[in-house]
Amino acid sequence: MRKLFHTLCLGATGLGLALVSSAMSAGSLSAQEGFNPTEEALKLIKELKVGPKDWPQWAGSSLRNNTPDAKNIPTEWDVESGKNVRWSMALGSETYGNPVVANGQVYVGTNNGAAYIKRYPASVDLGALLCFSEKDGKFLWQHSNEKLPTGRVHDWPDQGICSAPLVDGERLWYVTSRGEVVCLDTQGFHDGENDGPFNKEPNENKDEADVVWKLDMMKQLGVSQHNMCSCSVTCAGDLLFVNTGNGVDEGHINLPANNAPSFMAVSRETGKVIWTDNSPGANVLHGQWSSPAYAVLGGQPQVIFGGGDGWLYSFDPAGDNGKSKLLWKFDCNPKESMYVLGGSATRNHVIATPCIYDGMVYAAVGEDPEHGEGNGHLWCIDPTKRGDVSPTIVYNTKNPNMPVAHKRLQAMVAKDGDIQRDNPNSAAVWHYVGEDPEDFPKTMHRTCGTVAIKNNLLFVADFSGMFHCLDAKTGKSYWTYDMFAASWASPLIVEDRVYITDDEGEVAIFKLSKEMEKINEFNMDSAVFTTPVAANDTLFIANRNRLYAIAEGAQSEPAK
Repeated sequence: MRKLFHTLCLGATGLGLALVSSAMSAGSLSAQEGFNPTEEALKLIKELKVGPKDWPQWAGSSLRNNTPDAKNIPTEWDVESGKNVRWSMALGSETYGNPVVANGQVYVGTNNGAAYIKRYPASVDLGALLCFSEKDGKFLWQHSNEKLPTGRVHDWPDQGICSAPLVDGERLWYVTSRGEVVCLDTQGFHDGENDGPFNKEPNENKDEADVVWKLDMMKQLGVSQHNMCSCSVTCAGDLLFVNTGNGVDEGHINLPANNAPSFMAVSRETGKVIWTDNSPGANVLHGQWSSPAYAVLGGQPQVIFGGGDGWLYSFDPAGDNGKSKLLWKFDCNPKESMYVLGGSATRNHVIATPCIYDGMVYAAVGEDPEHGEGNGHLWCIDPTKRGDVSPTIVYNTKNPNMPVAHKRLQAMVAKDGDIQRDNPNSAAVWHYVGEDPEDFPKTMHRTCGTVAIKNNLLFVADFSGMFHCLDAKTGKSYWTYDMFAASWASPLIVEDRVYITDDEGEVAIFKLSKEMEKINEFNMDSAVFTTPVAANDTLFIANRNRLYAIAEGAQSEPAK
């Protein structure tokens, strides 16, 4: 089974006030009737220097809800004949990065299998961020990342770039396979300039990337990423939010850098670190491959991170005098669950990106797919509470009034006298484990995918191949569909339809409805580990080794 490493101009002075004032108008969410997530995403996209129907970061906006504004998206196409395919372009031999579309260009993270750069033949393994013309698919430039010398413990072979970039005007930010946060000029060297302060590019050829600044999290912050760093960054104002990927060593037991940060905010303009936080500390179970979400919730700006310890953390984005400021934390696993290596663990970490919808936060747990399938948990969380807002809190009979400190492998060890009590401060709105956890097709399993929600209908795919539809307000299950293949992806909701992919290359299309109505299903000729996106009335899907732009009435030559 293939590994997943799935899967976003002010100084520090006065940053908090600037952040709040710039974000309140577009990002303030509270429960309301007739909530329209597409309209909310469009408000946030409007704050960026991109087209009004672009999709400029993973899931479009910092709300991380993949519900774009697009019309006439096809419900049928044929990648072999080119029917309804505007263009397609070769990617690497493995592709895990989700497409991003902004200002007439399409960006995809992959490996070097396509060998677009002459100095790097296909035999050279790289993490490659590719840039294509949105109009016709013409290759424009590539940002190349040579493999780390430490090998698979930090930089797994052939996996390439597993993150998606954030685009704003002529700047792009993303996290590389080498654990670097980089800012690139979206025009590359096509504008005839070498933008800085970074000016150590190996050349200024037009097919190579122009790096503006670079932050090496391993060298500068002591991070030890596990297998891959794959955070898709997001932002608010000048602040860029990053999950560092800090994880265990090759033996999967010890955390070699347990004091290194797990979450951080940096300046988009300069790359300067504004604040860091290592809340998971030595309790990271495996790796940290989730991506952050951001919104103003209950009047408070919040950046929300999924931790490698299975907890969800919310911070004040501005920090507090250069330090992190925790707002709340939520344990997404039952306290009695236990982490062990392999598929038998019942305690999981958070790989999926938190999703924000109508004032609530939605998050599910998962595990590296190489470690097998297992039962999962999906939560709806009220982000207006503060402190430890988990459903229960663990105490010990020896000191029944003192909460037990966070423990890595198992939060509540009954044989040691641990007990749990309901938390009166719990933020859990509902908890979904499936319609019937005793029935495999009706069980919520581990997931890599983020939920997508519209019309109060929530959709999520799990790694055991079940596609779930439930009520976003109550957690009530409406239906499940067995894809008979693992899904690494998140759903796309566009118009009145829902699209989901699987690792056998199928794209299934359903009606956006409480009743299951399958509209169509197509094969993309190779496995699909990525999420479909729609921008400017075009559907973009990256399979393992090719990117497709799909539009009604288009016709292209068959893919070679």
